Amino acid sequence: MLPTFIIYIALILVILFLVMLAEKLRIAYPIVLVLGGLVLSVFDGSHAISINPDLIFIIFLPPLLYEAAWNTSWKKLWYWRRVIASFAFLIVLVTSLVVAVISSAILPGFTMALGFLLGGIVSPPDAVSATSVLKHVPVSKSLSAIVEGESLLNDASSLIVFRFALIAVDTGRFVFQEAAISFVLVIVMGVLIGLGVALIYYAIYKWLPTSTNMDIVLSLTAPYVMYIAAESFHFSGVLAVVSGGLFLSMKSHLFLSQRSRLRGGNFWSTLGFVLNGLVFMLIGLQLPVIVGQLGSVKLSQAIGYGLLISAVLIVARILCTLSASAFTRWISQYITTADSNPGWRGPLIFGWAGMRGVVSLAAALSIPLHLSSGAPFPQRDLILFITFMVILVTLVIQGLTLPVVIRWLHVETRNPFLPEQEQERILRKKLAYYGLQFLNDGNKEVIEGNRALQQLRARFENDQLPVEENVAQLHEDYRRVYLQLLERQRKVLHELNKKNEIEDEIVRKYLTMLDLEEEKLRMKFESV
Repeated sequence: MLPTFIIYIALILVILFLVMLAEKLRIAYPIVLVLGGLVLSVFDGSHAISINPDLIFIIFLPPLLYEAAWNTSWKKLWYWRRVIASFAFLIVLVTSLVVAVISSAILPGFTMALGFLLGGIVSPPDAVSATSVLKHVPVSKSLSAIVEGESLLNDASSLIVFRFALIAVDTGRFVFQEAAISFVLVIVMGVLIGLGVALIYYAIYKWLPTSTNMDIVLSLTAPYVMYIAAESFHFSGVLAVVSGGLFLSMKSHLFLSQRSRLRGGNFWSTLGFVLNGLVFMLIGLQLPVIVGQLGSVKLSQAIGYGLLISAVLIVARILCTLSASAFTRWISQYITTADSNPGWRGPLIFGWAGMRGVVSLAAALSIPLHLSSGAPFPQRDLILFITFMVILVTLVIQGLTLPVVIRWLHVETRNPFLPEQEQERILRKKLAYYGLQFLNDGNKEVIEGNRALQQLRARFENDQLPVEENVAQLHEDYRRVYLQLLERQRKVLHELNKKNEIEDEIVRKYLTMLDLEEEKLRMKFESV
């Protein structure tokens, strides 16, 4: 037990070093971690580290999805809803079908059911890989929002395809009508269960006396409860976590204190970084295990099959994105679309940003060793190796070349929001205006006798946000009025967030600034 624990501590230190190296080289850290895991896999000590698929699905996946949903812009998700939904669901099904047809025709021993199983495993792009690559290149926020939104939802559709294909392989029976109805039911019920659990947590936060530490611990349990509740009824745990996380994120200002928001944000950022680092490193470390399980299939043949399926996925995704662009131009003649003329450059970049990741490998590992009849599961080892090859090829080749493709195409997609500087100017003016109005409406007498509040009003009159300085005359009146003012400004920000031209990220930035102001104020009073 102790040696294994020491190995995991050493692994975390290696991850930190590799992430620092990735930042130095300006390369997306998932690429460096996978390659680092490949290098470490040749050492004997690495054999003590293995991936349990249940560990990925139950321990890693819910918090990673929850953290992504919490930081997702609902406004952008809704604005690009048609594009995101088509790629998260329709294109996953199309990609799975293409993989099924080609693999059953070319790979020895593959049936259509096994092809769909492989397609469901390798069809979903990985959110962390794409966003970490896009972070290092100048790309429009719209493109980033579409990529992140798709990656947030496509895990659900791919795992549903995987589940139905697994049943088809095991039973030899597949009825399209039953599968289609079940597909919709799994999606809808997964969302409803996620929202139901989120409402329970909302009530707990809202009506019970929780502290900051309790708030953070509750937030840690939420994604697990959502995921397990949905999966227990054989519905989509992924969509349960995503829908519940989005709901609680939008309502967080109503039930979390400023301290819980600040410390909770730091906690989830750190947890997400550690979990993502571990899973990408573990992907690379699985190479010896996967190669050792190939059995009668030659390594050279398996590599060829893996390269073939990788090429099929890349080409199929690009064709899908370009076809979706052409369809959008046609359908925009009849309905209102987010972008009536996407062109070919943006869709090409979107198609190239299809790196696969941990969900694909975890799904492949979760294939049972035997069918319900007791016979060995057909082609399990080859499916696992092909999945690893797809992850490696798409992550390394597409991940390293995506910045070059973006710079080469120099695409500018439509941005539905005002320029960022204009958004910030509007928010500053509104906050200053309503802050001054609040001070003048019912606090004139208090202000006349309080020098600190006079200085605060002067800053608003000069159209400046309050920046806490070394104020000597801190007392209860100043504290009371300032806290009421900050709460009034938060309400103003949430009202402004309802406007379509203002981005969620900008509003969150100013909400965090107000939380920091309140935290500094409370800390000063706690120390006197």
